[in-house]
Amino acid sequence: MDCADVLFSGHAVQRIFERALQRDDILGIVRDGEVIAEYSDDKPHPSCLLLGFVYGEPIHVVVAREAESRRCFVVTAYVPNPIMWFDDFRTRRQ
Repeated sequence: MDCADVLFSGHAVQRIFERALQRDDILGIVRDGEVIAEYSDDKPHPSCLLLGFVYGEPIHVVVAREAESRRCFVVTAYVPNPIMWFDDFRTRRQ
């Protein structure tokens, strides 16, 4: 994503800590991850779901982006559950 700055919501900080994820890994996914879903109607800013891999393990990161300032906000991050996602971790199971 094209972010001038990346901020973490309180919720994201809590979830990252609970899930033993690393801040630098999340920042790498924000920078280089693949957009797998877009939520253009999210408020207060449109957001997207990113997929990245850390040591071969998939990580999903939800990021909202303020268009004018290009400021990005990490909303949450998690390891996707294989019961809810196909093996590519890009497609949700029905």
